[in-house]
Amino acid sequence: MKIKSKIHLYSTLLMLVILIITNIGIYILFEKMAHDTEYNQLLIRSKEVTASLSKMTGEMDAGTVVRAHLPPNGAIRVVDDKGKSKVTTESELGLEKEHFDINPKERYTIDDFKGTRTMLIRVPIIWTDGEVVQLEVVQVLEDLENNLGLLRLVLIGMTILAMIPIAASSVALGRIVTQPVEKLISTMATSQRSGTYEKIQVSVDGKDELAQMGRTFNDMMEQLEQNYNKQEQFVSNASHELKTPLTVIESYARLLTRQGFDNRAVALEAVEAIRSETGRMKEMIAQMLELAKSNEHLTFEFVETDLRALVENTIQPMRQAYGREFIVEGNESMLLITDVNRLKQLLFILLDNARKYSDREIKIAVQEQGEMVAISVMDYGNGISEQHLLHIFDRFYRVDQDRNRKTGGTGLGLAIAKDIAAGLGAELKIESIVGMGTTIRILIPKERILIDF
Repeated sequence: MKIKSKIHLYSTLLMLVILIITNIGIYILFEKMAHDTEYNQLLIRSKEVTASLSKMTGEMDAGTVVRAHLPPNGAIRVVDDKGKSKVTTESELGLEKEHFDINPKERYTIDDFKGTRTMLIRVPIIWTDGEVVQLEVVQVLEDLENNLGLLRLVLIGMTILAMIPIAASSVALGRIVTQPVEKLISTMATSQRSGTYEKIQVSVDGKDELAQMGRTFNDMMEQLEQNYNKQEQFVSNASHELKTPLTVIESYARLLTRQGFDNRAVALEAVEAIRSETGRMKEMIAQMLELAKSNEHLTFEFVETDLRALVENTIQPMRQAYGREFIVEGNESMLLITDVNRLKQLLFILLDNARKYSDREIKIAVQEQGEMVAISVMDYGNGISEQHLLHIFDRFYRVDQDRNRKTGGTGLGLAIAKDIAAGLGAELKIESIVGMGTTIRILIPKERILIDF
C-alpha cells in the first residue's frame, strides 16, 4: 500500500474513531443528565405528595390526595413495610399491575416496561396513621426515549457529514506529504537513467521537514556530483602525470637495450634517468594517495602544544637530511590547540617546497598578527609571477615544467597542504616577488588558542 493511501486510510479511521468516541461520550452524558432531571422531577412530586398528606384532614380520602399528584404516563403506590399496598393509583398504561425490582442502594431504578425504559424511585413518608411507609413513584420515559433516539440520529448524521471534509482533508494531507517524496523518487529515477545528478525544486523559505529533506537531498546530490568530478579529474590527471615518467623509463630502457651494454656512458645515463623517474613516480604515487585521503573526511585530534617547539621539531630532521639552513624567528613560546601530526605534515610540505625551489637559507617566523597566529615560511628562490599565484594550490599545477622535473615536483604538495589547512581551521596565504622569493603563511584564528587554559 502506498504511503498516500496509508495516510488517507489511517487518518480517516483515526478521525472516525475519535468522532465515535466523542459522540458516545456526548450521548452518555446527555442520557445521565436527562435521567437526573427526571429523577429530580419525581423527587419533587414525591415531596408534594408528602406535603399534601401531612395537610390532609379526617374527611379527606388519602387515595384521592395521592392521585392528584399522579405523573403523566406514570403511577404512584404506597406500601407498608411488609409490601402490602395501602394506596395504588391507576394509569392508562396499567403500571399499577407491574412489578418492578427497585434497588434500595440507588437513587433511582431504570427498568423496562413494554419495551420502554421506566424510572422508579422510593422514598419513606409518614402515613396518616403515623406509620412509616414507602412511596413509590413510577414514570415511563417515553419522551426521553424519543429525545435520545433523535439525538442518536443527529450524532450519526453529524458523524457522516463530518467524515466528508475529514476524508477530503486526509487526501490533501496525503498529497502534501507524498508530493515531495514522489518528486524525490522521480528525480532519483531520472538521475539513475541519465547518469546525472538531478536536483528537485525546493522552496527557499520552507522551514518544515519536507523542505529540509529536499534541501538535504539537493546538497547530497551536489556533493556527489562534486566528488564524482573530483574523482574523474583525479583519474585523468593521474593517468596524464604518470604517463610522462613511464614514457621516459620506457625510452631509456629501450636505449639501454640497444646501446647500453656496449657504451658505459649511455648505460649510466639510462640507469640514472630510470632511477630518477622511478623515484619521482614513487613520490607522485605517495602524494596522490595522500590527496585521495584528503578527499575523504580527515580525522583530527586537537591537543595543546607549544607552537615554537613544534616548528623546531619539524625542521630539525630536515637540517640533518638536506644540510640546509633553517632559521626560526618570532615568539619563543606560544601555546596552541591543534593537531600536532597534521600541522607537522603541513609544515613539512611548505618547507620541502621552499627547499626545492631555493638554494639559500629558509626562514620560519612564528608571530601574532591581530586576531590571527601566523607561521610564515620564507624562501629566497626565483619567486612566482602573479598569473601563476592564482593556480598555485590547484592539483598538478606546476609553474616551471623543467625546474619541477629537475626538483621532482608533482604539483600535488600545495593542494594537499590546502586540504590539511582547511581541516585545521587555518588559511594559507602566499606572497611572491619574482627574483626575490616566496612567503607562504599559515593563518590560524586566535579563537582556537587558550581554549582550556
